[in-house]
Amino acid sequence: MSHNIHFNEQTGQHSFFSVKEKAWHGLGQIVADYPTSAAAIEYAGLNYEVVKSPLFCNSGAISIGEGGEIIESENIGVPDFYATLRTDCNKVLGVVGKDYEIVQNTEAFAFFDSLLENSYDIRYETAGALGNGERIFITAKLPDYIRVGNEDVIEKYIFLTTSHDGSGSITAAFTPIRIVCNNTLNAALKNMDRVVRIKHTSNAKQRLEQAHKVLLIANNAGSQLEYTFNHWAKVRITDKEVKRLIELALASKETVAFVKEGKEDKIPTAFKNRCTDAFSYAMLNNTQQLETTKGTVFGAFNAITGYYQNVLDYKNEEAKVKSIIYGGTAFSSTEKAFELCDNFSRYGAEALFLN
Repeated sequence: MSHNIHFNEQTGQHSFFSVKEKAWHGLGQIVADYPTSAAAIEYAGLNYEVVKSPLFCNSGAISIGEGGEIIESENIGVPDFYATLRTDCNKVLGVVGKDYEIVQNTEAFAFFDSLLENSYDIRYETAGALGNGERIFITAKLPDYIRVGNEDVIEKYIFLTTSHDGSGSITAAFTPIRIVCNNTLNAALKNMDRVVRIKHTSNAKQRLEQAHKVLLIANNAGSQLEYTFNHWAKVRITDKEVKRLIELALASKETVAFVKEGKEDKIPTAFKNRCTDAFSYAMLNNTQQLETTKGTVFGAFNAITGYYQNVLDYKNEEAKVKSIIYGGTAFSSTEKAFELCDNFSRYGAEALFLN
């Protein structure tokens, strides 16, 4: 899997930093202690500015002067559109409209700094840039945990990303991560949107309000998940039921009917292989042998998140993040898995169409 982490030719370093733990791609700067936002920006190579530059095109037309000389046409301005440009290396990052407001990397970190100013202990754990620096990301660790049983601990994070190419707004999401296997435990929390999107604006008041909103989401979601996961850890599920739950969670709309009706000949081979890999993870992975996971609904849910986090191969890190965090295949499958697990905890095998 390629990483797509930006390599800065001027500094000779990849634009990524991590606290203590070396990233799977083995790139960037590893630091011993949690840095300030100013230091994190430096470590991650995000200390560059982006500007809007007018766009021009050349019509390719030529004319002949009075003396017979060839006169090339002048550049023609493109109205209402601009290129976004990194000022440190003069690289074009994208094309945006006239109303697009650039949000500098320092302003993205200010989203978290507004929380720190209110005495909330968050810690910058990773940050980096992808491509030519058109997309940046930050993960900040919250101080408390979600505890399942006596030995399972889930850390709480806020993940933030923004782009400089006009492809999206600042996006912040609550992301619980199970320490024992580094699974991102996306969950379909009822009546709660875990994602906050902030328009590209320099309005500091809006950033502050949105920061408080995502923090409230994280705190509420953490409490709700702790109750749900502890309940699931006490609900038993058989291997046959785990297999069916995985099939229903991973199936496309077209495949669900085949699975429910047992029409093996119509089920795609690629889908069967994915289910086999996920089921193997559920049965054999060491992280699935804990008291909270072995033979429990919580373990079934972790089997699916673990498959997408630790087994499935992605094109690159950006594709993985999009799939897991931003509504891709992994996200939608874990959302379905959450609903299936919740229904199973209430109604048993009937929820999996096994009765």
